[in-house]
Amino acid sequence: MISIKQLHYALAVEKTLHFKKAAEICNVSQSALSMAINELEKQLGLTIFERNNKKVLVTNNGRLVLNKAKSVKFELDGLLQVSQINKQSFYNPMTIGVIPTIGPYLLPKVLPEVRKQHPSFKLKIIEEQSHILIDMVRAGDIDTAIIALPYPIEGLMSFEFWQEDFYWICHKDECPKKVQEINSDDIEIEKLMLLKDGHCLKEHTLAACRLQNKKQDSDYDSASLHTLIQMVAGKLGTTFVPQMALDQLTYNDSEIRAIHLNEPGPHRTISFIFRPNYVRTTELTLLKDIFTEQLTYKCA
Repeated sequence: MISIKQLHYALAVEKTLHFKKAAEICNVSQSALSMAINELEKQLGLTIFERNNKKVLVTNNGRLVLNKAKSVKFELDGLLQVSQINKQSFYNPMTIGVIPTIGPYLLPKVLPEVRKQHPSFKLKIIEEQSHILIDMVRAGDIDTAIIALPYPIEGLMSFEFWQEDFYWICHKDECPKKVQEINSDDIEIEKLMLLKDGHCLKEHTLAACRLQNKKQDSDYDSASLHTLIQMVAGKLGTTFVPQMALDQLTYNDSEIRAIHLNEPGPHRTISFIFRPNYVRTTELTLLKDIFTEQLTYKCA
């Protein structure tokens, strides 16, 4: 009879395309994992993986088997979670993904209160870009993810907990004097420095400034808001940061100024995303309320 353990091993091999790495993930010996995979293939009467000393490939029949195995995993995970519904909230560990333009600025503001209210809650944080986290949520590799919307999340649900605008960051010597608001038309696009492609904050900034169809070239290609801020302090250009990051990025820096972008907002919405059949939505709602309360208090 096919076992859950065999399917678990097979999915690990699919993920790593490497028997030794899959064995390490599953915390078993490579020989035990290989024997289980061989037995699974024998029971099914087909080859799931082509393998030699250099690489592992998934066969066409193997792809069909692994897709079914993922469905089984989803159902099993749901069954195990249902068994905990009547237990205390946050009884089980939770894995949350977060994007790099949110995590460093959100988590210090909200996690102390989460720990205070739920001291035994075990939380694991994974930082990745939006498209990777969305795939992980869909695959059941993580419980939920915190991303910025709008962003394509077809097939998933969302819990919004924060809306915010962007602030234009400029050097004090190059900013308009005594200005508290600025329109996108007043910003020199040639001096604007944004994150490199792949970061949704860049797309949200361009959308807020109505610059999607305008050419925006830069000599800098940064993956970090901190780096962009240092460039601004060095008079190399200007940039944008979201409201929740203002205190950490501009604190005690007398060389730069932050000016609110006076364009229709909110410029981005921060949300939990999760699978439609996810059974821990009550806990997500509790987290959402804590996050909203703390952000409102600390970012006002």
